[in-house]
Amino acid sequence: MTIPSTNPRIAIASDHAGFSVKETIRKYLESAGYAVSDLGTSSEESVDYPDYGKAVGERVVSKQSDLGIAVCGTGMGISIAANKVPGVRAALAHDLHTARLAREHNDANVLALGGRVVSGEAAIRMVQVFLTTAYLGGRHQRRVDKITAIEKQERAEAAKR
Repeated sequence: MTIPSTNPRIAIASDHAGFSVKETIRKYLESAGYAVSDLGTSSEESVDYPDYGKAVGERVVSKQSDLGIAVCGTGMGISIAANKVPGVRAALAHDLHTARLAREHNDANVLALGGRVVSGEAAIRMVQVFLTTAYLGGRHQRRVDKITAIEKQERAEAAKR
């Protein structure tokens, strides 16, 4: 009998600049028993980060994965792209503190990292914190609700155009 994992399902992707760190994270997650969907890229050959940020975001919002990890050179571009997917709350982290607060305060569902900013070892530690930190809710829920309201308003206005 197979016992189902209680670990969240993780979607992971990167552009060429984040490839090495993504691979380090992927290998760690798989060895730790996480179900990982690697959405690319598969080398350091130049690609466009928006494609990969969108892919992670769509995978999380569709509930095919519980959380996402997106890596580009700085983490900025891929987080911006992921955040264009309605329902995504991608947070760029540079250290353990920001990785923890992304979950606790923002209920982030995608962690963005910079492959040229953090080492593979530091990235693994941030991923560990992100995946094991619970959302606090409480006073933070009001703010997350406001983000959701902005998304709904933007979708409604876009539908009118």
